[in-house]
Amino acid sequence: MIIYTHPACLAHDPGPEHPERPARLEAVLAGLRAEHGDLDWREAPLAKLGDLRRVHSEALLREVLDSDFNGYRMLDPDTVTCPDSRAAALRAAGAAVAAVDAVMLGDSRAAFCAVRPPGHHATGDTAMGFCLLNNVAVAAAHACDRHGLERVAIVDFDVHHGNGTQAIFYEEPRVDYFSTHESGIYPNSGTPRERGVGNVFNALLPPGTGGFRFRNVWADTLLPVLDDFRPQLLLISAGFDAHMRDPLADLMLETEDFAWLTRQLRAIADRHASGRIVSLLEGGYDLEALRECSVAHVSELR
Repeated sequence: MIIYTHPACLAHDPGPEHPERPARLEAVLAGLRAEHGDLDWREAPLAKLGDLRRVHSEALLREVLDSDFNGYRMLDPDTVTCPDSRAAALRAAGAAVAAVDAVMLGDSRAAFCAVRPPGHHATGDTAMGFCLLNNVAVAAAHACDRHGLERVAIVDFDVHHGNGTQAIFYEEPRVDYFSTHESGIYPNSGTPRERGVGNVFNALLPPGTGGFRFRNVWADTLLPVLDDFRPQLLLISAGFDAHMRDPLADLMLETEDFAWLTRQLRAIADRHASGRIVSLLEGGYDLEALRECSVAHVSELR
């Protein structure tokens, strides 16, 4: 298994007291190096503009990749850049592309991208929700266009709905999107009625939902559809902010719940995709929980 990361991802600074802080990635890397230091660690390359243009407008790329300023630049009330954000965003998206290439070319059956900023809220033309570029969308589009895949699945278990990912692929039948997320919180999207071209599958979890209901929703509703889709590649938006200790949401999952779902996804990838899985870090804002969940997730992927 390969882990992609880069020091530039630590330099993205959205400002003091911002939840999406460099300490998040520091916690993940510390946990992974302690428990999985024997894996194949690789430096995330810079994404090429052609990779980004598959899913993002020129206007968004100009806005996100501008580094000719001092201090902070607010793209929306939650989404802030600094001059170092350009390199971080390019390395995060570059990790996604490199990871897809690695699993498709047989270097490894699985890869985890320990990068930031996260990506699943970024739409084709709008950076939002702490996200600058949509890393998982860049990965999926690259898999379809560069490797000719016709069935790519994106599984998103972040506590917030990946509105950007859904919007980018809403009319793309080669990409199926599966998400559980808490109801009534940012970005207030992702109802079961949102179906795209029959390729979008959302399940809302009410505040207070614990592992029992979370597992049942996946086992009874989403995983059978994912299995029937027979993905040639499985991509994961791995957000761990549904953990009971996370300060930004109100679900009650524990570390073993994320490990359980990862095992189910590993089994589906083994059945249909020759084991090919690429997972990308999304949310998670309690450092201890984020560290524990990342380690457990990678343990099940390797």
